[in-house]
Amino acid sequence: MTVEETTVSAKAEEYLEAIYRLEKKIGVAKTLELARQLKVVPGSVTNTIESLERRGLVIHEPYKGAKLTEKGRKLAINVLRRHRLAERLLTDVLGLDWSRAHDAACKLEHGIAEDIVKPLEKALRHPKTCPHGNPVPTACGGIIEEKSEPLTNLDPGEKGTIAKITKEESDVLQHLATLGIMPGVTVEVEEKAPFDGFVIIKVGDVSHTLEHKCASIINVRRS
Repeated sequence: MTVEETTVSAKAEEYLEAIYRLEKKIGVAKTLELARQLKVVPGSVTNTIESLERRGLVIHEPYKGAKLTEKGRKLAINVLRRHRLAERLLTDVLGLDWSRAHDAACKLEHGIAEDIVKPLEKALRHPKTCPHGNPVPTACGGIIEEKSEPLTNLDPGEKGTIAKITKEESDVLQHLATLGIMPGVTVEVEEKAPFDGFVIIKVGDVSHTLEHKCASIINVRRS
């Protein structure tokens, strides 16, 4: 069964993409985490997961969470590919601010027909990443991850070039943009508080204090 031969609704695509992201992040997609990410009630998540499981797209273990089957993973990656190309279209061609691109692409991705994905990619000059630095899956479903690590791994005095922002939420991206924290920018860790406390970084000649949670979603390449 190929991706092209499998048809799912926009709602199902959203769930598969969300499950993929959570599985990649914490190993499994729990009901409450899915509900929070998709901004729906837990009961709705349960019903949809059952439907996806009947279609052979996910495996759900009570009290543990859901994981994608191979069939479900292929579909999720296909949605992710369309999503990140849509983000590039919105920012590179239409000039939308990068902080708004993720939310807008969540709606646009479902309207991109399979037969125009490759022409779109060609028109965008085959981007390797989305505006936030996350990789665009290949047509074959491959994901080429650039080697990077969370900013919180760096010690005071160490520098890194921002590779990607792993949490693509509008308010978070807006905040980081105001600080000049974007892919390609070099930062230096000046100070780290113990026990997952704040991190002080230097961007250019300006120092900024970040909460540990915020710093942890910024991935860098060590300089």
